[in-house]
Amino acid sequence: MKNVAVIGAGTMGNGIAHSFAQNGFKVNLIDISKEALEKGVATIAKNLERMLSKEAITEAEKVNTLKNISTFTTIIEGVKHVDLVVEAATENTDLKLKIFKQLDEACAENTILATNTSSISITQIASVTKRPEKVIGMHFMNPVPIMQLVEIIRGYNTSDAITKTIMELSKTLGKTPVEVNDYPGFVANRILMPMINESIETLYNGVAGVNEIDTVMKLGMAHPMGPLQLADFIGLDVCLSILNVMYDGFKNPKYAACPLLVNMVRAGKLGIKSGEGFYDYSESRKAEKVSSQFIK
Repeated sequence: MKNVAVIGAGTMGNGIAHSFAQNGFKVNLIDISKEALEKGVATIAKNLERMLSKEAITEAEKVNTLKNISTFTTIIEGVKHVDLVVEAATENTDLKLKIFKQLDEACAENTILATNTSSISITQIASVTKRPEKVIGMHFMNPVPIMQLVEIIRGYNTSDAITKTIMELSKTLGKTPVEVNDYPGFVANRILMPMINESIETLYNGVAGVNEIDTVMKLGMAHPMGPLQLADFIGLDVCLSILNVMYDGFKNPKYAACPLLVNMVRAGKLGIKSGEGFYDYSESRKAEKVSSQFIK
């Protein structure tokens, strides 16, 4: 397995492409937007340059990694002759189902179809294909080139052979794969998102401010980053989407998103990607706590 396609050139997609390319795989990076592809490759180059400056890689490794990446704006062209496709599009069920229908039609019969979804059912995604035994979840963590964990999620019909292949493949990327079963949120987000949501509730109820909540969790619980800052890094829209998937899947009110989170997403305050979330990331006020204008 040496030829891989990655769908989506955003944060997760370019990170996944980077990891495969750096480990000797030929990668077809696919996105409908040429601008997104250019930005994605530029991000990979920037991250490689940072690694080079820290002597984590050589100049030759940097050059070879970039040579291993080709870009495409159509699925049909991008998935020709690949052994594996990793979908890393927006966390939207309808979009993923549409993409997997296209992949099933365009890919060779033996191509494995993986999704980087952080919460959506692998079984549901596999159901729109004629190869459900070859559909699997590969949930990478952000930033992909640095984070070691990959959640490997088996759908109801995912075969043992495909699971073993993807587990071993993940190890060749220098990752630690952990096999989990197909339930909303899997393991990582089933535990993480309620914690983030409860942190937002704590802010919403006026128990403490943004800096205070994050400081308690960093110093008291030894978290490298506070939950509100982490939510900003993940994207508040992504957090909301994951909580909604878990709420719909379990019908349990403990997964219902805090009204403050809902209001912030509606207002376009999505965290780092929009320049403001629980903190202000504008050039003049980077990482300062924002006002409580959305509370109550």
